[in-house]
Amino acid sequence: MYQKVMVPLDGSELAECVIPHVESLIKSGQAKQVVLVRVAESYDSLSWGQASAYMGDEEKKNFDVSHQKVAREYLDDIASRLASGGAPVEKMVLAGRASEELSDYAKKNKVDLVVISTHGRSGVSRWVMGSVADRLLRSTSAPVLMVRAPGCIPGM
Repeated sequence: MYQKVMVPLDGSELAECVIPHVESLIKSGQAKQVVLVRVAESYDSLSWGQASAYMGDEEKKNFDVSHQKVAREYLDDIASRLASGGAPVEKMVLAGRASEELSDYAKKNKVDLVVISTHGRSGVSRWVMGSVADRLLRSTSAPVLMVRAPGCIPGM
């Protein structure tokens, strides 16, 4: 049994393909607690180039607050779908770069299992696009269940 299962979500349908797997863990009693996590990338963590010079501190702060609010609302919706499963479902909004924040959260909060979706990319497309799931797999000591989203073509 897993004491704490972390489920990183980014607001996409792709990320949500893990929900049935999480529901199975909950219903079978394999997950004692589920933590839905979304990283709202902060203004400073994004690469804006010279455009950032034209944005004032108040605008940057409003950008961050707005993204965090959207992230909280999204997690509230997903949590309500999982609420009747039997295990407590917590929500956590983090700010920063996704792979770093998720890895730090997993380490600091004694996560037993990470359930995350992946595009299943390999080769050049993975190198160009990057992979939060891959970085998380390599940076955390917790087991990582990577769920390939339906419709992904192997080897792309």
